[in-house]
Amino acid sequence: MSKFEGVADTLYIPLTARIYVSEHFPEYFRDDKALSLKGEMPYEEIASKSGEYFQMAGACRFYNTDQMIKAFIDRHEKCNVINVGCGLETSYFRIKPDPKKAVFYEMDLPEVIETRRRVLGESENEILIPGDMFDFAWTEGIDHSLPALVTVIGVFQYFEEEKVIGFLKQLKRTFPGVEVIFDAMTGKAIRTANDYIKKTGNNDAELHFSTDHGQSISQKCGMKLLEERPFFSDARKQLKKKLKLYTRIAMKVVDEGSRRGFLVHLKG
Repeated sequence: MSKFEGVADTLYIPLTARIYVSEHFPEYFRDDKALSLKGEMPYEEIASKSGEYFQMAGACRFYNTDQMIKAFIDRHEKCNVINVGCGLETSYFRIKPDPKKAVFYEMDLPEVIETRRRVLGESENEILIPGDMFDFAWTEGIDHSLPALVTVIGVFQYFEEEKVIGFLKQLKRTFPGVEVIFDAMTGKAIRTANDYIKKTGNNDAELHFSTDHGQSISQKCGMKLLEERPFFSDARKQLKKKLKLYTRIAMKVVDEGSRRGFLVHLKG
């Protein structure tokens, strides 16, 4: 457990989801780096607190983001991929980018980057950047002339819309033609999530940012909406009845019914 000493619970949760889905549904999603860490963390304790649907919800975001990152890299001769609020995310190890084509930058708060360096190390062609995402000093060491894709997964929800829009506008000014991928929740989904959070007594984790349509955010920050992608489309097709009935129903409701969550892909 020495690698994980002092690791915050919020860093464990997405890692646990990737391990769970990699073990139960490797034909859909497999994260060998996450699996290699299972024995060094309190996996069973954390996994027991979440059902199959919540584990899938965590992993599906990364599955889809991986596909979008790969497509972006394929479209460019050389580019930068910047993961803002990276935590212990392991997309670099899943994608295994050609160093001649893509440089990965992992950005988060200094204490998180310190933990990441201890747990995951720093790989060739993967640069760790400590800083505050809203203080754009963190961008100074990045080549702004190259095409850039910025991913922000599981982050925006913790901030007010004004801060999110300001961040996106500054990103557009800093990296000409930048593309951004982030996960979004509707207002109804945020309210439901906050009710649950309050019941658990965790008053420091309230969610704020929501949007019912990606087009609304694209207009507010002056960027073009390239795609609005449901979380579970591929998982539902590939896994079908391998998933529990409740999981299948919940996935369908989120994607098609009340449309509670989705990925937004913008271009500056």
